[in-house]
Amino acid sequence: MPRQFAAIATCAVLCAGATAAATGEGFASVTDRSDFLSLVQNRELTRMGITLDVRPDGTIAGRAFGREVTGAWSWQDGFFCRDLAWGNRTFPHNCQKVERAGSDLRFTSDRGSGQSATLSLR
Repeated sequence: MPRQFAAIATCAVLCAGATAAATGEGFASVTDRSDFLSLVQNRELTRMGITLDVRPDGTIAGRAFGREVTGAWSWQDGFFCRDLAWGNRTFPHNCQKVERAGSDLRFTSDRGSGQSATLSLR
């Protein structure tokens, strides 16, 4: 059961933003769509059993803990906004603050006021 909870919580970074807050120095805000695209284009976002492809056409595809992840995203007012499904579970629309440190992107739900999680670019 703890592993299943961890899977749900980790997937939630792009799903519901329900992971533990990531802390640390050196993160810089990404507020421009073209800057964001230059980071994620032709790369995957990964973290413990999660692999996501955030595509320039506004789609999200991947897998998280053995289940398919699908969704759509847009860039609104400096935030990454997405609708997402993980297996048979759907997550409500959420706009997230994006920050970068090296090859890591930190997503913070609720326009930067919610929970955060960090994924690596590969």
